[in-house]
Amino acid sequence: MFYEFISRFHLWSAIFALVFGLAVFFVRKGTQLHKQLGYAYFFNMLGLNISALFIYQLTGNFGPFHISALASLLTLIAGFIPAYLRLPRKGWLDLHYEFMNWSYVGLVAAGVSEVVTRIPSSPFWPAVAGGSIVIFFIGGFLIKSLRPTSVTRAREGLSHSTEEPTDFFAALKRRRSTCN
Repeated sequence: MFYEFISRFHLWSAIFALVFGLAVFFVRKGTQLHKQLGYAYFFNMLGLNISALFIYQLTGNFGPFHISALASLLTLIAGFIPAYLRLPRKGWLDLHYEFMNWSYVGLVAAGVSEVVTRIPSSPFWPAVAGGSIVIFFIGGFLIKSLRPTSVTRAREGLSHSTEEPTDFFAALKRRRSTCN
């Protein structure tokens, strides 16, 4: 019963994360819609990665997919925190861009790996590795080629303010005061 619930939760979190993550790419950055879709992506990915840590059906113990879930979780958090707190003062947007894009690439790679392993007579580990390598190569190319320049970000009003806090606790306090 628990395994069935976790498996379904994991599947639906993955589907919603794919949809919300893709939607983020098509909206203007920095807008309220971008932030709302980003939060939806973040929380679905959070659920996806946490639920992955409870799934042991494939190997019976902690294995490479659990390590991948932890890496995905770290990438997700590394992309979220800089945007949420606007830290570091210089470069938060670059960190957000890089880590959130790699988070989505990892999600797509996991999805492709899942699909190619379902092909009859497909060897499991070569299918997982091959699918992931192809997606990471394409994703890396797209992330690099579509990376906005500092001039573009400044022109669009997405650069950081010079009056922002410089440390984690001051940024968290500022964030809390603006949310109330």
